[in-house]
Amino acid sequence: MAETFSVQDSVQLAVVERSGFIESRHAGSAVVLSPDGEVVRALGDVATPVFPRSALKPFQAVAVMTSGVTLRGEDAAIAMASHSGTAAHVALVDGLLGRVGLTDAALGCPSSAPGDRVARDELVRRGGAKRRGYMTCSGKHAAMLNACVANEWPVEGYLDPEHPLQKRILDVLERLTGERPAASAIDGCGAPVHAITLTALARGIHKITTAQAGSPFALYRESAALTAAAREHAWAVAGPGQPDTVAIDRLGVFAKFGAEGVMVMSAPDGTTTALKVLDGSSRASTIIGLRLLAAAGALDDAAIDAVQTELDLWVMGGERRVGEIRATV
Repeated sequence: MAETFSVQDSVQLAVVERSGFIESRHAGSAVVLSPDGEVVRALGDVATPVFPRSALKPFQAVAVMTSGVTLRGEDAAIAMASHSGTAAHVALVDGLLGRVGLTDAALGCPSSAPGDRVARDELVRRGGAKRRGYMTCSGKHAAMLNACVANEWPVEGYLDPEHPLQKRILDVLERLTGERPAASAIDGCGAPVHAITLTALARGIHKITTAQAGSPFALYRESAALTAAAREHAWAVAGPGQPDTVAIDRLGVFAKFGAEGVMVMSAPDGTTTALKVLDGSSRASTIIGLRLLAAAGALDDAAIDAVQTELDLWVMGGERRVGEIRATV
C-alpha cells in the first residue's frame, strides 16, 4: 500500500502549551524555497509523496484558466477557494455557473450547510436546506464546469480521472511541479487528488506565485492572474476570520491550506513553503508556515505576533487564556 512519510521521518513543528506545560506536539515535514526557487531548508522527509488536498486548488484553477476560460478578480479567487459559504461566496459560485447556463444541480460536490457560523445560523432561521453551492469546494467545481463548456467536453462525469478536464489538470500539475504523481485518489469533494512530494508542491506553488503577467506563456500569465486575484480578494479564498484570509490580508502572503494538515505559502518576495502536519490537524499549520517564512527572512516575526489573536491559537482555561499553540520551527 502506498503511504506518506512516517512518524520516524518527521520532526516537531509545533506544540500546544497549557499553563506552562507542553500538552501536545505536532510532528510533520516542511520545505522552504528561496525567492529563486532553491531549497534552503528541509525539515523531516520532504521527498515522500503527500496528498496536497485543497492545496492542489491553485493548480486546478490554473488548468481551467489555460483551457479557454477567462477568470479574473473574485472569479479567479473563488476558483481556488476553500470558502466558508457566505452569501457573497455563493453568489460568486452561482455567477460562474450562470455564465455557462448551468445551475447548482450540475456541481459534482456534495451538498452542505455553510461553514460560516453567521451564514449557517441565517440558513436555519429561514428554514433553508443544504445545497451544493454552500460546499467549501463549490467554486473549484463551478470553474471546472466552465472549462467543460468552453471546450465542449462532457459536463456529465467531469470528475472522472479519464475525463479530458482531469487529464488537463494532471498535465498542468506535472508541468508546474516537475513531478509525476506517485498515486491518485478521490478527494473529499469528489475530484481527483494526486500525491506529490512536498518539494514538488513547493516548487509548483513557487512557479505560480512568482509568474509574470507579461510572460509569453499562457501558463505563467494565468498563474500571475490567479496570484493577484488571491491577494486582492482574500475574503473569497476562505472567508471572515479564516486563517488563509487573515494571512493574506494582514501579511500579504499567498496562502492555501489543504485538509489533513497541509499548507502552502508564498511571501511577497517569492520565498515559499510547503508543509504537512502528520497527524492531519490543521490547527497549527498556518502559524508553522508563517514562522518558516519569517525564519527565512521573508516575513517579520513582530508582524506575525500582531495577527496571532486573529488566528485563534489561544489555549483557554475557562474564560482565560492560559497558553497557546505555537510553532517550534
